[in-house]
Formats: sequence, C-alpha cells, structure tokens
Amino acid sequence: MSRQLFNFSVPIVVLSLTLSACSSVDTKHAQGNFDYAKKQKTKKIVVPINLDTPLEHNDFMITDDINYQGAVGKQMDIRAPSLVLPLAASSRVVAGSDEAIIWFDKVFEDKDLLVFIDETLTGQLQSDGVSINEIVLNATNTTPENTVTSNHRESNDDQKDGEILMFESGWYHNEVETGWLFTDIETSTSLRFKYTLYAKNHGRSVSLQVSLIDYMKTDGKGGSNTPNLIDKQRAEMAMLNEVVSQVDFNYRLQERENRLMRANQKLVTIGENKEAEMAYVVELGLDDLWDNMPTFFEKHGFSISDLNESNKIYYVNFVKPDNSIWDSIWGDNVPVIDVKDAHYQVVLTSLDNNNEKTSVTIYKANGEPLPLATLERIFPVIEVGLSFRNLY
Repeated sequence: MSRQLFNFSVPIVVLSLTLSACSSVDTKHAQGNFDYAKKQKTKKIVVPINLDTPLEHNDFMITDDINYQGAVGKQMDIRAPSLVLPLAASSRVVAGSDEAIIWFDKVFEDKDLLVFIDETLTGQLQSDGVSINEIVLNATNTTPENTVTSNHRESNDDQKDGEILMFESGWYHNEVETGWLFTDIETSTSLRFKYTLYAKNHGRSVSLQVSLIDYMKTDGKGGSNTPNLIDKQRAEMAMLNEVVSQVDFNYRLQERENRLMRANQKLVTIGENKEAEMAYVVELGLDDLWDNMPTFFEKHGFSISDLNESNKIYYVNFVKPDNSIWDSIWGDNVPVIDVKDAHYQVVLTSLDNNNEKTSVTIYKANGEPLPLATLERIFPVIEVGLSFRNLY
C-alpha cells in the first residue's frame, strides 16, 4: 500500500518541477551558443618583403571594434519593437516617430473632440481602478520639457495655438507568480504614466501622448527604478493602445445611439399650418420634401394630375391600392391610407425661418382640409411614408 502511494506521488513532484521550469523560460533573450561574441579579430596576412602587398577592400571588414557598453550575446534584448495601432476611426500615427503618440480627427460633428477623448481616458483609468490627477498648467510647468514635442504638434507653426491638457495616473501594479502548490512572486512591476492631450485651435484634431514617468521593478536580481529603453517604449505603447481601443469602443457606442435615435425620431407630427388649419408637420426642409413627395405618392396610391411648383401644390387623384394575396406572399403589399377615392390638393408650406419644418395640408375637392379625426386615423401610414424610412 505504501509503495503505491509512493509511486503515485512521484508524478506530482515531477509535474510541479515541470511547471516551475516552464514559468522561468526567458522570452526576452536569445537562446543558444554565443561564442561569436568572444571571437578575436583575425590577424593581417604577413607578406614577405620581396612580394607585393595585395589590395585590401574594407567595405565588408568585420572588426572587434564594437561598443561593449551595450548588451552583447545572451544579454541582448531580442523583443520586437511595439507600434501604435490606429484602430479607432479617423486616427493616425506620426510618421517616423518612435514615441507613443497618436492623432484623432473629428468623427462626430455634435461632439467636442477634446472632451470626448478626455472622457474616454478618464473612463479607461477608472475601469482599471487607477486614480487620475489633472496637471494645472501655469508659467512654472509649461517649460519645453513639460509641453508636447514638435512631433506631437506635427508642425512648429502650431506652437502658439491650441489647448493642452495633462494628466498623471496612479500606480499600475503587476506581479508574476511562480510555483504550483506553493507560489512565490517572481517579479513585481509598478508603473505610472503621464497623458498629454493637445487640441489644435480649430478643434478638429487632437493628439494623445503617453509617457512613462515612474517605474519600480523587483525580481530575483534586486530592485530597480530605471527601465531599459525597450521596456519603457513597450509600456508606453501598450498603455496608448489600450486608450485607443477604448476610443474605438466609445465611437461604436455613439454610432449605435445615433442610429437608434434616428430610427426612433418622430419626424412627422400632427399640428397646424400658418393658417391654423390642421396639417401634418414634417421635420424636413420645404424643397427637400417637395422633391421627395412624388415617391410618397407613388407608393401609397396617389397619382399626380397637376402641380404648382411656385406655390408648392400637388393636385393628386387617390385610388386605394388593391393588395392581392400574392403581394402579401412576396412582401410587396404596402400600408393603405384609409380615405375615400377622390381628388385632393396637397399643399406644402415652410413653418420656420431656418426652413427645417414643413406643413403638409391635405384639402378635399371642395377646398376643406381633412379634419383632425381623419388625420389621426391615417397617421400611422402617413408618419412612416413622410419619414421616408422605407425608401431604400
């Protein structure tokens, strides 16, 4: 019995050692033989005095005169450089820049772009559970080292224009644990960032720059508060790309809200014309509505017998459409307006100085406008038709 338990425990120990070994795999440095880093320069060929020295071409000469102050061999960081990802609509990067900078151009005309990016950044940090503090710009902290770079502004001509907002985040903490049954913290990293928003004076372009301002790392080799250049760049790029992704997500939310608002918007109501007669009121300019009325007539059983473009009057004949069973099967049947077959006048009149509202008054052959009861009864069909929702 004890022998079986002992044999069963062996794979557990092996598995634990395997997991620990996997967690310590180095992905930052190359693996293999680095004898090339220890090679000495080849000695020159010694030519006897009585012979001519051959010509030398140094174009492809490899020497040992290299910078030993940097990493060589196994200590060299082989990670690929990080890039800014312009995922959000109308976003773009600064050509030739290795800094964590991105530009946003205006997408929604009814939104202040700087405020939109500001709110997105604040929301991102709040969702991360990290505090954010605004830096108040004044004469003491708007020196060149605290303001945005020329790449950030894109042009030195804009140095005196635009608006700048700066924020600092709280600490981001990240810990890497090792072990299986008994875990231990292998590395602990803490980061803090500065965010610089710069809006051009016309307000249609805003840039965002992310800078790593504080860093602390502790591992088996000790502690450090100075990141290497690759770690610094990767941290800045990763943070910037997180914000860009959030901007893209907020854009999509806003587009969805705009579509729902347009779909639910009441473009047609029952009101009065300028003569205080009952009429339909359409949220559309007079000329635009006039041009689209023939489409409405064609789809709802009206035929135009005459028109007066100067006074914006259509003279129409109405014959109630006869939707057959085949129309319902093929989906070609249209809503029917419940009025008598007769001759009508449809008069369009602008109701405001901005030409954004138009009254549509329907007169019977005797010159009387349709009563309120009739307008209310046929409103469901008229509302859809004069909104032109099913036009395409």
